[in-house]
Amino acid sequence: MPKTKIAGIGMYVPDHVVSNQDLIKYMDTTDAWIQERTGIKERRYAHRTEETTTTMGVEAAKIAIERAGITPQDIDFIIFATLSPDYYFPGCGVLVQRAMKMKEIGALDVRNQCSGFVYALSTGDQFIRSGMYKNILVIGSEKHSFGLDFSTRGRNISVIFGDGAGAVVLQPTENDNSGILSTHLHSDGESAEILAMYNPGTHANHWLPQKLADFNEGEMGDMFMSHAMIDKAQNFPFMDGQSVFKKAVVKIPEVIMEALNQNGYKPSDLKILIPHQANLRISQYIQQTLALRDDQVYNNIQRYGNTTAASIPLALCEAWQEGKIKEGDLVCLASFGSGFTWASALLKW
Repeated sequence: MPKTKIAGIGMYVPDHVVSNQDLIKYMDTTDAWIQERTGIKERRYAHRTEETTTTMGVEAAKIAIERAGITPQDIDFIIFATLSPDYYFPGCGVLVQRAMKMKEIGALDVRNQCSGFVYALSTGDQFIRSGMYKNILVIGSEKHSFGLDFSTRGRNISVIFGDGAGAVVLQPTENDNSGILSTHLHSDGESAEILAMYNPGTHANHWLPQKLADFNEGEMGDMFMSHAMIDKAQNFPFMDGQSVFKKAVVKIPEVIMEALNQNGYKPSDLKILIPHQANLRISQYIQQTLALRDDQVYNNIQRYGNTTAASIPLALCEAWQEGKIKEGDLVCLASFGSGFTWASALLKW
């Protein structure tokens, strides 16, 4: 059975740089406050009307495909991970197929938020190992700036997120010294509402605690987005940051160790860990927990913020471009996010 290798990798970030100082114009915050809590200095925002989640994904995909030494016509399956799709439906995968003038291939959209890219990578790995496909395009892309609350009310979330895209091309390899060694996927929906965007949605407050509900049973308002939803900012993302932090710093090290243990490695064997860029403090806590050196953990959240499904391929691509990842290196990818979901992938480059 063949293994799966990353044959090409690419990234795209918009030109528009938004610093912490820029956000101060819209909300009551400071550069020091943002950096202390998140480690973020700046992020990128896509052009409001000229760039979409899909178009950014396409730009990253072009680079990954070229580096893999193939053409868009050689791609036989697309997996697109995002929480900020161009449309509620259809998904971004088919829009990539159209934009890149590919054959009438399958396209799958993955909605696992911050863990989306690792989930997508794992899915692609299974298709390659089974022999079903030979050239799979995996994209993680996000346009958060379109749906954030740029006011003091929304500052705890809005200062964190940025826009961007990363992509890889997966191919089979018979080389035992390279490729994806294993992937590990987990979820626990018990606290799903701790990190969520409640509306628009079809739940009609079925899952929400009463204090968050704003419908009156039997009213026509049950059918539509109400003013109460907007007044309570339910059309913007909600996050209990402290609860997310506490869960993430437990589950991410666990899923990293799961991958290492399954393959007979120790943390010290890692060349580099690419964690989901959720918060620099989380990455630092994980590094301390696993006793990793500074050169064993790659962070770029300082420059791009949290780009959720795009953050791991963005960081992976940058680390590779900077020469921090070379052939034969042991690389671990790990993520945690809304759902909750968490995941890891261990690979030999």
